[in-house]
Amino acid sequence: MFIQDWASLVVNSLQNLWVGFLSTLASIVGALIVLIIGLIVAAGIASLVEKIVTLVKLDKLLVSMGLQEYFDRAGLRLNSGRFFHKIVYWFLVIVFLLAATDILGFYSLSNFLRDVLLYIPNVIVAVLIMLAALIIGHFLRDTVVASVKGARLHGAGFLGSLTWWAVVVFGLLAALSQLGIAVVIVNALVTGFIAMLALAFGLAFGLGGKDHAAQVLSKFREHTH
Repeated sequence: MFIQDWASLVVNSLQNLWVGFLSTLASIVGALIVLIIGLIVAAGIASLVEKIVTLVKLDKLLVSMGLQEYFDRAGLRLNSGRFFHKIVYWFLVIVFLLAATDILGFYSLSNFLRDVLLYIPNVIVAVLIMLAALIIGHFLRDTVVASVKGARLHGAGFLGSLTWWAVVVFGLLAALSQLGIAVVIVNALVTGFIAMLALAFGLAFGLGGKDHAAQVLSKFREHTH
């Protein structure tokens, strides 16, 4: 009787072990199939996105807005199609990898991948903010330089560079805030930066318009007397 109970216990243990092994193997195979399909789908969709971006000639538009020189300075090649290809590819890979980890029951890794997926849009928005800052900075710099030269004043290059740096630094701080990097410090820097610009422009306007204001007041006194 004891031998029969022992044999039954061993058989049940082996059966449970075998069932658990088959279940784990099925989960692994299923996760691998999902991941392989995900890699194929991600590569296909990413290539399609790259072709679409190339067809709309986004690079030509960015070059016309004056961004080529900034990429050249950074030693980077302007290729927006490739950029969106990588973004879409890795986004889809992480999505399918998340599905695979859920199948395997790796819930800690799944939570981490979800956080990564939620963070990717912030990266895209931050990149767009910096591109917008460079475009606006380039436009305002040319506008300021042309205006100062048109008024026959000195320091056109300096004022143009100052305008460009002001816009770009503000865009950088906004991008860092979007990424959630040192938000408190960035907010404090933004506030201080805006106050500094207001003070600088106020002083420049006050000092630059001092003589004109004196002439206006002098003419006003003459008319009143």
